[in-house]
Amino acid sequence: MPELWKIADFATPWCIHVAATLRVADHIADGLEEIAPLAAAAHADPGSLERVLRHLCAAGVFEEPAPGRFTLNDTARQLLNPVARSGFDLDSFGGRMAYPWSTLLTAVRTGRPAYHEVFGRPFWDDLAANPAIAEAFDQLMGPGHGDPDPDVLPDPSAWPSIRTMVDVGGGTGSLLAAVLRAHPETSGILVDLPRTVERAIAADRMTAVGQSFFDPLPTGADLYFMKSVLSDWPDAEAAAILTRCAEAMTATSRLVLVNGVEAGDRARPDLLMLVLVGGRDRTLAELEPLARQAGLAVSATAQRNGRFLVECRRS
Repeated sequence: MPELWKIADFATPWCIHVAATLRVADHIADGLEEIAPLAAAAHADPGSLERVLRHLCAAGVFEEPAPGRFTLNDTARQLLNPVARSGFDLDSFGGRMAYPWSTLLTAVRTGRPAYHEVFGRPFWDDLAANPAIAEAFDQLMGPGHGDPDPDVLPDPSAWPSIRTMVDVGGGTGSLLAAVLRAHPETSGILVDLPRTVERAIAADRMTAVGQSFFDPLPTGADLYFMKSVLSDWPDAEAAAILTRCAEAMTATSRLVLVNGVEAGDRARPDLLMLVLVGGRDRTLAELEPLARQAGLAVSATAQRNGRFLVECRRS
């Protein structure tokens, strides 16, 4: 049986965040292994940093081959990845994922996120007010997840009928660009907030529209697509987004959802979404009433490449 105090220990995760924020792995990779020059490069107190690193060595992150000398191991080398490091960096988006855990009690008591208790405004408003943090968020949510998978239709044989595609909340467009490369007969419209589409990648046959997806969407496309969007929102907002999609769709359009809907009878807890934005993953049974409320009906599902795809049509 696990010891409760070990399970509840805050020390190791916070030490990892601190090491990432101070770029300790990068400094060691540059040859600064002794604690004095390492702390100087990290702008840290040598004694305090040494204690943090000794704790991490005991936890299997970093090694101490001699007293006061620290080296990388395979676990610590993961902190050299810029995107992974950003996810831990307390001065960047990593701080936006770490500090709000102190609001979990409020979220559980009220059923609503309390992110504003830490940062003074709701999550999405905070990103809008901090462009550098928003850019780090886009990098973490986009290319940082590896090469985008363009296999996004439950029935791949339907691609010849897809001439226009709208990626709703598509970030900087990495997935949409991959789809357009795989299907040269298709053109695409990327929809996301203006600050995000300003950083959109350039791709053939892709145009970008800077707007909220709570506003009317481009109309008449063959395919509307959302990846990891609905799980960012509570039910009322999720239903409103689905309604905007339904309003823009024709009788033959389809809406495909990737991520955030699960095939089983219980969805993942995903507590990070609870503390950040009040969103959650949903089962298909939990999605269906929201779809009906928006004038949509689930028309197909499929498991493809480890992802559960859900297709909806106007009802």
